[in-house]
Amino acid sequence: MGGWSITKVTFPQRIVLKPTKERSVNLHHPWIFSGAIQSPDDFIPAGEIVDVYSSKGEWLARGAFNPYSQIRVRILSWDENIRIDENFFRNKLKSVIEEKYNLFNREKVNAYRLVYAESDGLPGLIVDQYDKVLVVQFLSWACEKWRSVIIDTLAEQLNPFSILERSDSDMRSLEGLDERVGIIWGDNIENPVLIHENDLSYWVDIYHGHKTGFYLDQRENRLRVKQYARHRQILDGFCYSGGMTLPCLSGGAKAVECIDSSAAALSMLQKNVQLNKFDPSSVTIVEGDVFTELRKRRDQGRVYDMVILDPPKLAPTVSFIHKASRAYKDINLIALKLLDRGGILATFSCSGGISLELFQKIIFGAALDANREVKILEVLHQASDHGVALNFPESAYLKGFILYVK
Repeated sequence: MGGWSITKVTFPQRIVLKPTKERSVNLHHPWIFSGAIQSPDDFIPAGEIVDVYSSKGEWLARGAFNPYSQIRVRILSWDENIRIDENFFRNKLKSVIEEKYNLFNREKVNAYRLVYAESDGLPGLIVDQYDKVLVVQFLSWACEKWRSVIIDTLAEQLNPFSILERSDSDMRSLEGLDERVGIIWGDNIENPVLIHENDLSYWVDIYHGHKTGFYLDQRENRLRVKQYARHRQILDGFCYSGGMTLPCLSGGAKAVECIDSSAAALSMLQKNVQLNKFDPSSVTIVEGDVFTELRKRRDQGRVYDMVILDPPKLAPTVSFIHKASRAYKDINLIALKLLDRGGILATFSCSGGISLELFQKIIFGAALDANREVKILEVLHQASDHGVALNFPESAYLKGFILYVK
């Protein structure tokens, strides 16, 4: 005699918002902060899928909960009919990867960002491809809980030689997660790895380098800077491993003086100069603090035809804006004083707390104090594989100007 088969159906936990706090959710912003939540939530474990309701009982969205973070919920879907399960992550990854691959001529470029976190609908997940190697970062519980599904899907879809995890960002601690670095799929990797970008090649330290090893977000900007390099004497501040130096040499620069505080980055820059068969005598390498080194050159009366400034993140959050604004003004003021008449300043900020409008005001203030007449030639942004979701303006962090100094 047959018996009944009982299938257990689980439903997401409920999160209820305070009155009037549903507006950002209705605008499809993917973050819900702790102060917006009305119902007690201490009992919900990290990574648990929750349904979000308004104070009037209206279903709003579905996302991943984290009791350790000020961002309590990272929304994954605004469609009540979509379940957040393994298939959700598999389908989302497949769709995003296809979208990114359509952006590039992969015969000319073999390093790009495949997944850009919230902008690609996968909060806290970064996936960068360096030729046959993937470097991943799990920066939130929204994707940490589905880590094994994500890794398996990436392996199935892309068949990489290796997948390296670089979950060593400060964001992990803000999420209540420990740092983690190491090979999580495939074979061990010979580090550095070799990548190609247009007509140049770079060695990339994927284990210890900045971000996941290279500034992929500056890809298009490197081409723009190259257009102004011909016959110019250039100072490249915060040069790292030569991301801007090599395009300048390729573009016909007379010489490039490269300054960075990292001996390891400068060693990689030397290898990249040799790799691309540029004349080493056209490159001067200086290890030191860029702020200090630029002041020295100003006091020495040195003059350049072009200065490039691409400092690290000085304002990770809005609380650092005032201090960072002073630093940006200081270094751009010095750079403007180092430029000859008709010189070019390519200056960047990757600080999310500094908006494009504020950055322009800072540069304007520096130009006034330097008594230089300056014109904007180009406004630059992050590369196309770091696209900015309209519902998530926080994903727009990189901004830059190419300026002409009269």
